[in-house]
Amino acid sequence: MNRSTAPALAILLSGLLVLQPTGGPFFQANAQTAAPSLSDPGWPRQIVKNGSTLVYYQPQVDEWNNSQLLTCRIAFSLTPSGGKNVMGVASVQASTLVDKTDRTVVLRNINVTSVRFPSLNASDATSAEAVFRSLVPQGGETISLDRLLADLQNTKSVTKPVVTNNSPPTIFYSASPAVLVMVQGEPVLAKVKGEDIEYIVNTNWDIFFDKSSKSYFLLADTVWLTTKDLKSGWTVTKTLPKDLAKLPPNENWDDVRRMIPPPATTAPVPQVFFSSTPAELILFTGSPVYARIQGTRLLYATNTDNDLFLDNIAREFYILLSGRWFKSAALGGPWSYAGDSLPADFAKIPTDSPRARVLASVPGTIEASDAVLLAQVPTTAIVNRAEAEKSAAVTYVGNPQFKPIEQTKLEYAVNTDQRVIKDGDLYYLCFQGVWFMSTQATGPWKTADSVPPEIYTIPPSSPVYNVTYVYQTNPTSTTVECSHTAGYLGAMVIGVAAGFAIAYGTGFYYPPYMYWGPMYPYPIYHPWPATYGARAVYNPWTGGFAVGHAAYGPFAAAGTSAWYNPATGRYGRAASVQGWYGGRTAASAYNPWTGGYGHTVQGHNAYSQWGSSVATRGGQWVQSGHVATSAGSVAGFRTSTGRAGAVVRGTNGTVIGSNNHIYAGNDGNVYRHEQGGGWSRYGSEGWNQVHPSRPAGEIQSTPRGFGSEERSGLDRSAFSRSRGQFQTNRFHSFQRMGGRFRR
Repeated sequence: MNRSTAPALAILLSGLLVLQPTGGPFFQANAQTAAPSLSDPGWPRQIVKNGSTLVYYQPQVDEWNNSQLLTCRIAFSLTPSGGKNVMGVASVQASTLVDKTDRTVVLRNINVTSVRFPSLNASDATSAEAVFRSLVPQGGETISLDRLLADLQNTKSVTKPVVTNNSPPTIFYSASPAVLVMVQGEPVLAKVKGEDIEYIVNTNWDIFFDKSSKSYFLLADTVWLTTKDLKSGWTVTKTLPKDLAKLPPNENWDDVRRMIPPPATTAPVPQVFFSSTPAELILFTGSPVYARIQGTRLLYATNTDNDLFLDNIAREFYILLSGRWFKSAALGGPWSYAGDSLPADFAKIPTDSPRARVLASVPGTIEASDAVLLAQVPTTAIVNRAEAEKSAAVTYVGNPQFKPIEQTKLEYAVNTDQRVIKDGDLYYLCFQGVWFMSTQATGPWKTADSVPPEIYTIPPSSPVYNVTYVYQTNPTSTTVECSHTAGYLGAMVIGVAAGFAIAYGTGFYYPPYMYWGPMYPYPIYHPWPATYGARAVYNPWTGGFAVGHAAYGPFAAAGTSAWYNPATGRYGRAASVQGWYGGRTAASAYNPWTGGYGHTVQGHNAYSQWGSSVATRGGQWVQSGHVATSAGSVAGFRTSTGRAGAVVRGTNGTVIGSNNHIYAGNDGNVYRHEQGGGWSRYGSEGWNQVHPSRPAGEIQSTPRGFGSEERSGLDRSAFSRSRGQFQTNRFHSFQRMGGRFRR
């Protein structure tokens, strides 16, 4: 990894980077080796069987209970063998499995609860219903997650925001080259293997300590700096401790080794900002330059990677950090929380604006609503108990130590990086999105059928709060269904008067666990999740946050830079160079949200998301793929329970064109959306245009009109279907471009 050629934005892959063990159904495969994307082949779809033909249109969502049980209406066209075509409406329930990586929802256990034929008498309707039910797909169906999310905008959903700490972090500002050095608490020094020189574990930069001179040495890009006081006094140096030249290869020191001896460079000397807690840095390339956002009074800064705006009327600055808005009259501060007093013009930012990405963090916008809905959609995995239990393990620093969790009767383990909760005489471990239980703090661990309800009352002020987003249901003797929503990986729903939005972290500061003792050769350091100090930016396609910025160092943030694993006696350090357009990684990575760490060497070209874990993408519970040839496309899926289906050909539907304009009304009728925006209703005489009902006393037009509530509902469904198609197409483009997310 050569920082001199690194992209401006270095994103830390902070998930559990563990490659797939051969034949192991518990851990998921690396994203690069997973099956190709299935996504959504399109609507409407057609099934031909025994001479009968069924054409069914995109489902219209009535309810998605806990994002697991979908209730919907489906308009369809049925032509029985030797009979005439007839239109109908079916009410359907189906359980769902979600693959957030491919933004695909698998509908399984499809149950038709009722069928209506508006143009048929009771006898003919009964016969037609029997034919319809014989054609209903049994293997399962897939639908784009974006189509469901767009339709959910029309339903009543319950959103429970997190009570977060919205106090601003320390915010530095510079118009010249600068770096932000963060050391959580006191420096934790560890020896480089086989050498006398030490390095600081709990920092986001390569910082070494030379005991003989009592000096620190910092490598910032291609420039070496030195000081005797971490907080100030940094100067350029060409003289390095001799032991630095002996750094071992292939242990994430290679980029440092290339800068020894210090190379001749014309790179500017950066200013060093220091913080003992997670902080943020506003960094400009020269003096601030602003551009106007059309249709608003807002200006945005063009020569910074930060999302920084200027209200040109009130003359106030607004900055978005980890999904939270702060404002100030000056770039140098002081800053205050502004999420509940954001100017209305932020919601007017055009969707094609270079700063449209912030709309997901502007309450009241459709983008924010999408983000909130996506955050509440669980990723579900059907986990093999025996395989899961082989991997569950907890290592403590010394004997297990527990502290009370405020507002509960529970306790949590402090001297391990795993989430262990003590409830009376029982212990519960949340390991990579799966719950385990034991009668001892050290195990052995058995897959839990369920967990105590009190766990879900753990407050956000606790460092183990994220486990409240992990659920365990439907246990059998061999499997259990595990699910987690975005909060488990740090994406929280926050609420203000204007509505809801997505943010990163709880805003609370969780001091790291540190231990200096005789039983270990090094001081022990375990970080907890940090909201700030990682330049977290939301990606609407993954529904997660990526982190990292060149000024924040090669390890992105102190909270994720290193850890100590007493089981192996070694420190791990993350080293990842990734940009918005891809990169390569050779790293030991650590995720403080899940407590996962591992090693990987991989290439990628997708914008990464926090917390790639066993249950994040579901590579073992639903594998999907497609083959496209000149003869057409064939797509299918299979789940770990043995269920399988072909979505484009076979027992399920073949996509026929793109004329997806037939709708199921709430009144049980079938409607067609006309090109000019009007509606036609299907009846015994075929299609007839309908108009809004006239006020009482006026002569009613023919054919009979329909009420304003029905018309409004259909108009909303048409808008949602159009937007869902647009978003689905955008995601497909995102995939075809290799996962590029326009920054």
